[in-house]
Amino acid sequence: MDRQELILQIEKAAGKIHSMRQEEKFAASTGKGLSEDVIRAISKDKNEPEWMLKKRLQAYEWFKKTPVPNWGLDLSGINFDDLVYYARPDAAQSKNWEEVPEEIRKTFDLLGIPETERKALAGAGAQYDSSVVYHNLKKEWEGKGVIFEDMDVAVQKYPELVKEYFMTKCIPISDHKLIMLHAAVWSGGTFIRVPAGVKITMPLQAYFRMNAKRGGQFEHTLIIAEEGSEVSYVEGCSAPQYNVNSLHAGGVEIYVKEGARVRYSSVENWSKSTYNLNTKRAVVERNGVIEWIGGNAGSKGTMLYPCSILKGEGARADHLGVAYAGKGQNQDTGAKVYHLAKNTSSIIKMKSISKSGGITTYRGLVKIAKGAINSKVSAVCDALIMDGESKSNTVPVMDVNEDKVEISHEATVGRLSTEKIFYLMSRGLKEEEAVRLIVSGFIEPIMKELPMEYAVELNRLIQLDMAGAIG
Repeated sequence: MDRQELILQIEKAAGKIHSMRQEEKFAASTGKGLSEDVIRAISKDKNEPEWMLKKRLQAYEWFKKTPVPNWGLDLSGINFDDLVYYARPDAAQSKNWEEVPEEIRKTFDLLGIPETERKALAGAGAQYDSSVVYHNLKKEWEGKGVIFEDMDVAVQKYPELVKEYFMTKCIPISDHKLIMLHAAVWSGGTFIRVPAGVKITMPLQAYFRMNAKRGGQFEHTLIIAEEGSEVSYVEGCSAPQYNVNSLHAGGVEIYVKEGARVRYSSVENWSKSTYNLNTKRAVVERNGVIEWIGGNAGSKGTMLYPCSILKGEGARADHLGVAYAGKGQNQDTGAKVYHLAKNTSSIIKMKSISKSGGITTYRGLVKIAKGAINSKVSAVCDALIMDGESKSNTVPVMDVNEDKVEISHEATVGRLSTEKIFYLMSRGLKEEEAVRLIVSGFIEPIMKELPMEYAVELNRLIQLDMAGAIG
């Protein structure tokens, strides 16, 4: 067993021990399953204002009446009555990394980011299960009016600001069944507001880990970039491996005001017993720019389609993503872009790899509304199939309601080239090294857009799974 395999085994073991304690602790007080009492208990524990509780309860009523989606993944494996919807780790929130319990700090060490580098970051946050345990922001950004808090704290400190933006204009609580559930039981997450004209030069970061067996994690990220501001935000997500199904149904809302620019990057490595059903959406105003960069290398099944609503003239959206599906995995990912104003533009570049019977699907929607003249769209999705038992699907939808537009769509699906492998082996590489080099080259255009430490982590996860090191 090499070093990387050993690290993965240690992480799994530590995660199981920690989560068993948390499950026992939580089950003793509230039990599994969802009810009005559970929702009220969550809200009371967080000391929330009455309007938030009402929003939760309304969402719960809609959730009960709305059927499970019958397209995309088969979600019959999710037992909503057998999930733990709210669990707290044995750690109070802190702004000092040294105060965070050792077993939690070790998990973040496994990301491969040295502690000296982590302390030098502009901002960092960490969430285990349903609570944020560490949050920090450089004083220079606080002095410029930047707000970087976990969502629970933001509800307390900035209630009117949160009330104005939280699940109102971007992702309404009635959007679909999983968002109704999210709105009812959301906990933790990140709140960022960048004042007009402020440009943050270093990425703000957060890391979310679901530890509870049969757990659900429902963190909410809300980013508001005021006029002319810039911010880059990076999320990392993971969960230990269990033989029972867990659920992640987070929500991400991004408001890009006039002339602002937001880059949202995420690396998700949920365990192969987790359903990852995330909803991410941005509203972009005049001359604003939203950039989505994502990597998915885990989960039993993922349904994830970051959405950009280009409502202002000259707004732009870039969607870059890579998905990897190994044995027993189904990655249903893509992008949605709505061009609602003239002179808007979008670029979609998606890559996927499937191996050992894994299934990848690109599911994309581009809609150009009447009046959105001079809109430009470029969509490219490339799939690499590593063997004869794996699958790749492409489901693009173009809904064009205007004549004066430019649209291009390309899709390629290819098998791992034996000729390329043979050539590289003739140059002295072993077969395993040749395959690794081909895969790295295939995903390189996406990887180079991620912060270096996250690109290294995602590439390592893909290579380990391909080598059979991750069970």
